[in-house]
Order: sequence, then C-alpha cells, then structure tokens
Amino acid sequence: MLEDLTAAAPSPTVWPASYPRGYAVVDVETTGLARDDRIISAAVYRLDARGEVEDHWYTVVDPERDPGPVWIHGLTSEALAGAPLFRDIAAEFASRLEGRVLVAHNAVFDWQMIAREYARARVEAPVKQRLCTIALSKELRLPLPNHKLESLAAHFGVVQRRAHHALDDARVLAEAFRPSLRAAAAGGVRLPLHECLPLTEWTDRPRIGQQAGPGGYRQPANWRPSRKRPACPHPNPGRYEPGKRLKQGMRVAFSGDTSTERDLLEDRATEAGLHVATSLSRLTSLLVTNDPDSGTSKVVKARQYGTPVVDEAAFGQLLGDVEPAAEG
Repeated sequence: MLEDLTAAAPSPTVWPASYPRGYAVVDVETTGLARDDRIISAAVYRLDARGEVEDHWYTVVDPERDPGPVWIHGLTSEALAGAPLFRDIAAEFASRLEGRVLVAHNAVFDWQMIAREYARARVEAPVKQRLCTIALSKELRLPLPNHKLESLAAHFGVVQRRAHHALDDARVLAEAFRPSLRAAAAGGVRLPLHECLPLTEWTDRPRIGQQAGPGGYRQPANWRPSRKRPACPHPNPGRYEPGKRLKQGMRVAFSGDTSTERDLLEDRATEAGLHVATSLSRLTSLLVTNDPDSGTSKVVKARQYGTPVVDEAAFGQLLGDVEPAAEG
C-alpha cells in the first residue's frame, strides 16, 4: 500500500510538465440539490501553477426563489435582497474561471450547478477541466476518517472559520489543495482531471461577451442534452455482490426517478470508475432504482437476468468506497 504522500512533500525542483498552469478553487452555496435549484453565493480563489494564491472573489446571488436550507448556509431572503442575478455576474465569474482547471470538493456537484446557471443564461462557462479534491485525496492515500471538507482541512491544519460560507470554504480548500498538489507533483501522481461538458448545447449559443441576435436569444430547434461520456477505462469485473464493495469497471444502469438529479448520479458513478450503461443486459453489474416493483423494461430485465438491485440511498453509500480495478 502507498504511504501518505503528504507526510513530507517539499515542492519539487522539476515540476511535472503535464500539470495545469492555473487553478480556480470554487465553492458555491445553493438552494438545494435538484435540477431547478439555484446558486445563492459563489467564491473563487485563483491559484498559480504551484498552488499559490493570486486573488479571490465572492458574491451573493439572487436565486429568484426561496433560499432553501437557511440553517446550513445562513443566507435568508432578507440577506439576499438586492443581490445581483446570476446573469449579472456571469461575465465576472467567467473571467475568474477562464483558462483554469476548476477545483472543488465534490467537483461534480459544483460544476453541474455552475454549468446549469450558465445554460439558463444562454452562455457557456469557460471551463474545460475539473479536479475533485476528494478524488485527489484518494490518489494520495490520505489517512482521512471520511471525505468531508473539515476532515481534509484538519489533516493539513487549516482552520475553518465559517463552514458553509462560500468564501471561507473556498479559502479552506485552497489552503488544503496547495500541499496536496505539491505532494502529487513530488510523487509523480497523475492528477484526476475530468473533462467539463456543458449540460446543454445550442448550435448558435453565444459566448461570454457576445450579444444575442435581434429580438434576443433564440433557442434553435435542434437543442439537445449533451451527455456524451468518456469510455470507462476499466474492464467489467462482473456483477455486484450484495454486502460487498462496488469495483471499478462495473456496469451500472439507472431506472425511474431519483431525488438527486440523474445526471449528477451518473457523473459521480463515472468519476468513481464505473461504467454507466444506458440499457440493461446480462453484462450489467447493478441496477439502481427507487421503485423495484415498477414494470419498466430495465426492472423487468433485471428480474429475468438476476441482476442485483439497490436503491439510490444504498448506491450513494456504495459510491463512497469503490474498490480500485485490478492492475494489469
């Protein structure tokens, strides 16, 4: 087993040429987790190639709806009165992200919330890649009790002042990311970078700074969701065995409604090294559904093939501890 690479990790003299040239450490607070939830505050710490802070930025955002779990983020409707709409801060936010890798703790969530806000504003976020600090801590074999931000912060001696405040969470993450990045560079660790695909596509979608045509922006007839995913790099190890761990390469299918947005669940599965299948076959390792008694084609086939079935909550727990694929 690899030892904790952060134990004594000086900044390497020769920095890996393949590493990005800059990072944008991001945290967003939201009204919830569903498709129609909105960003209510956002913070960005810009870092150079070696993780040193260049500057930071923070804003609250009018979500145009109820602020959601105030007991978590502390932003009441009164506190948000007069705040700018997302479309009003989209250009400034984009300038902070431009040309950098987006870094976040559970980056799938932050990226999808950001991408969805830009989709609503009919522009595309200028982000090509993201890096999840949870995935990086796993690559570094950090001895953490769990994958919460406070555990990562404690490991590096970073003091949290205002948990669930976007600016302080981004600061904490930036301070924890710097030693993680240096340890990865010193150990020759490949950074877990993932492509950022927009959630929606428009053939004539304007970029930040471009003006819509006469009469405002028109959504073309061939608008479609953009969900093309990279191929799973791991071989299928077979079916999931109840009571055991998921293993990278397993084929996972989803059926029916989920409380967490389906795209978010599928992206989490992909980043964990699983193969997200759009249909169910004899090769499918696991079916995730909250309604195992429904008559959907996937549920029917799962019964026929003897494919294991778990609900969304159980699948979420399994995602927290996916067994690596066998080497070779």
